[in-house]
Amino acid sequence: MKKSILGVLILILFANNSFAQNSTVEQEVIQLSKQKWQWMADKNVDSLTPLFDEKSVFVHMGGSWGKTQEINVIKSGGIHYKKADIHEVSVNIIGNTAILLNIITLLAVVGGNEVINPFIVTEVYIKENGKWTLGSLSFTKTLTPNEAPR
Repeated sequence: MKKSILGVLILILFANNSFAQNSTVEQEVIQLSKQKWQWMADKNVDSLTPLFDEKSVFVHMGGSWGKTQEINVIKSGGIHYKKADIHEVSVNIIGNTAILLNIITLLAVVGGNEVINPFIVTEVYIKENGKWTLGSLSFTKTLTPNEAPR
């Protein structure tokens, strides 16, 4: 009986520790994503360049491209991500990969025109050598703000 109780207590401790570690990692990725949105708003390509993986891909309403073009678009103001209002965030950790979903309303300047669009944004981060890099950023336009398909 004592062994059974001890076994259950050990199992609970390991489960709690695992949940706490996952929660900490999730919060780390959420904070990194928020920082990324600010760097994009500030056109801070010096901080974005090391964050974006060399093989990263970016999917927009008007096309898709790699790291170099995304950095150039931000730097030139071709797309100015002025403000991302984040309504909802979720993170799934799979090994050394984090998949973050943001439901946002994005205020941006595209081709000189200010636009506001509701999006679900998928961000994929990979952790290598103790550092997170962004592997993919994809925008999916939704019909109404604050609404995600269930």
